[in-house]
Order: sequence, then structure tokens, then C-alpha cells
Amino acid sequence: MAQYSFGSGLLFGRNLQNSPATPVRFGALQDVSIDISFSVKELFGQSQFPLAIGRGTGKITGKANFAQFNAQAFNDLFFGLTNPATGSQVTVSSESKSVVSNAATATNNATYLRDLGVTLNSDGSVLTRVTSGPTAAQYTVNESTGAYGFNLANATVVLLNYQYTDASNGKLITISNQLLGNAPTFLAVFTETFQAKKFTMVLNSCMSSKLALATKLEDFTIPSFDFQAFADSAGNLGTMSQEE
Repeated sequence: MAQYSFGSGLLFGRNLQNSPATPVRFGALQDVSIDISFSVKELFGQSQFPLAIGRGTGKITGKANFAQFNAQAFNDLFFGLTNPATGSQVTVSSESKSVVSNAATATNNATYLRDLGVTLNSDGSVLTRVTSGPTAAQYTVNESTGAYGFNLANATVVLLNYQYTDASNGKLITISNQLLGNAPTFLAVFTETFQAKKFTMVLNSCMSSKLALATKLEDFTIPSFDFQAFADSAGNLGTMSQEE
């Protein structure tokens, strides 16, 4: 009986430098493409078609689109930095605050990180940040305390945009400027099952060249991950197994 393939399958990656390495799965996988190609060289005489064709260099490239964000996957398979730290930088958008005596304080003032702007709730006017002595259309902020200062004729409501740190929740990857040539290598395993028959492809050594994050109105963000395979120390690219 012939073997067929249906659906996106499963894709796993495992960093080859870490020991022990934590395997990661590309969650909510949308699609995977693995392309194997070679260059060719044709030998021509006086006729239109070649007399002989020789196969030249080859390459294996892959691309995966997946919807589930995974800090371990981003770090181990793309950035290749130290393990993600516990904690996160949280962005607050349009936090409503009543200005009392020309002052307001961010809710998360104890771990305030940075200012991202202030607008008036009444008409959406954007206020200009100044160092001191704000006028009616300006504000000040102490980024050590999350305290804002204004100069408003009447009591009003402002919308604060800022970031604060959460030391207990989430994962934080610090993206450093590494030397040229540094990149994580990983083992990639793709498998798919249809009608109880499995197809599995293992690529022994891979390196990623691109990680793309594109948002879209009224749609999910689907990160795109490009990678390329190369020979391992034994000269092998990988294996392909199927039941037919």
C-alpha cells in the first residue's frame, strides 16, 4: 500500500553545543518545507542539448512557520546565548491615571523601567516630555520612581505608556552583539504520521539564518524560522525513513 503524508507534522530541535541540551518542539506548527537542491553543470557541443550533465554542490534548506512562542527555542536554535533568565520586561499601554495636584504615579512604580509616552484621555493629545518645568502640553517623569509631573489647569485623566520589570514571571533573552561566525548548531527532527504510517527526516547539523516575526490585524502572529543543514563531523547530513 502506498504511503501518503497529510498535515503539518511535528518538528523538534536540539542544540548541539549545550550538554545536556533541552529538546524543543515547534508548537502549533503551521507548515514545514525542506528543500534539497544541487547545482548542475552542462557540457555542450555544437547541438542544442547537453552531451553530459554533472552534479555540483548541493544544499538542504528548511523553513518552519509556527504559532507558539518558545523562549528556549528562540535562544537555543537561533541566538545561541546563555539560557533565558527568569523574568520579563512588561509593557503597559494606556494605563489610566487621574492627575492630582499635577502629579500621577505609575501602578508598577516599584519596578518601573522606562517611559513610553503620555496622552490625554479626553482627546488623545500627545504630551511632550521635558526635563523640568512642564507647561500644559508637557510632562516630566522620574524613571527611578515612576512619578510623573504635569502642569494642567484642571484635574484630568492621562494615559501612561511604560515598561516595568517582572523578576518572577516569564523568560528574558538578552541579545548581545557576538563575534562574526558565532551561531548555534542544532539537530532537527521532522516527523509526520498519516494512516498509521510514519515518515521521519533527521538533519544532523543545522544552522538558522532568519527568524521573522510579522503581526497582522485580526490574525495570529506566525513566527517564521529559516535554517540550513550541513554535514556533521562524520560527513553525514542525516537520515530519511519511511514505511514504504
